[in-house]
Amino acid sequence: MVDNKMQYSSFRVYAGSSHPQLAKDVAAELGSDLGPVQLSRFRSGELYAQFPESVRGVDVYLLQSFTAPINDHFVQLLLMIDALKRSSVGRINVIIPYFGYGRQEKQGEAREPISAKVVADVLTTVGAHRIITLDLHASAIQGFFNIPVDHLTALPILAQEVRDMNLNDAVVVSPDAGRAKTAEKFAAMLDLPMAIMHKGRPQHNEALITHLIGDVKGKVPIVIEDIIDTGGTVVQVAETLTKMGARPGAILCATHGVFSPPASERLHHDTIARILVTDSVPLPDAMKALPITVLPVAPLLAKAIDRVHQNLALSSM
Repeated sequence: MVDNKMQYSSFRVYAGSSHPQLAKDVAAELGSDLGPVQLSRFRSGELYAQFPESVRGVDVYLLQSFTAPINDHFVQLLLMIDALKRSSVGRINVIIPYFGYGRQEKQGEAREPISAKVVADVLTTVGAHRIITLDLHASAIQGFFNIPVDHLTALPILAQEVRDMNLNDAVVVSPDAGRAKTAEKFAAMLDLPMAIMHKGRPQHNEALITHLIGDVKGKVPIVIEDIIDTGGTVVQVAETLTKMGARPGAILCATHGVFSPPASERLHHDTIARILVTDSVPLPDAMKALPITVLPVAPLLAKAIDRVHQNLALSSM
């Protein structure tokens, strides 16, 4: 729980329907309760949101993770922001633990959308004043917004869990060049060497590992990713590392465990010993039989809210 209690009459925490447990945990860390919001759906499928209590002049922290069904939760978030804006609210601070569409942050092929920019534009236009998010797929997405973005990281949370495992002779592995800086930071936190793999993507949700830079022979591989979705990439990484002499039983670390089918089948694999993720996304029931550890991010998000509300810098986080 945050050390300095805020004046809770001056702010309120609300949440959409994407991740109610995380929202409750964040509010509990702040010593507050979630504010009431009525969320429903018309028979036509259209969504509805209404705040039964006055929010005039109140600074609001609105939590909505982009979980499945992602498009419903995105539209629901937009409706809640608009309802707040039309109610003479103070500031609308949107907390998005998992920023969906973040993997579409550039054009890989001709005539593709830059979907992350579209999401940023819509959130800004509808009335959000600030975004608080966690481990974006690409840090450059912050520049898609014309409002402040507080980009937090769960790396210290993951690093502490790995440190507690007391692994001998391990190596941090980046599954591609895009994760190299993240892997470098993670390796520095753990005081371990690192290796980098190179992968190509023949099509969506498929990866092809082609090269490895670094020494993994006889070492326990600790693979660091921002997202594990269908599991295809990390399974291929674990298999390749074993073939290249790494000890079997990779440790997979990721902030966002999206785990779209067929992740539960793929990740039940003899080259994978343990999976570490945070609760930025609810854990699917199909994943609960696997050797998976879910680490809480509510204390981190609550601390960020505390510092933002008190106009303190978040750089120390």
